Amino acid sequence: MVNVSKEGQVYECEICGNVVVVKAVGGGELVCCGEPMKLIEG
Repeated sequence: MVNVSKEGQVYECEICGNVVVVKAVGGGELVCCGEPMKLIEG
């Protein structure tokens, strides 16, 4: 499990390709298509 830990991190869904850039840290884990998103930068 990868928890959001800092602004600017980039996450990608390995299923549909959605990309998320963290603007504000709230903790927790990003999930898309029922699966955890993969940290690709940050």
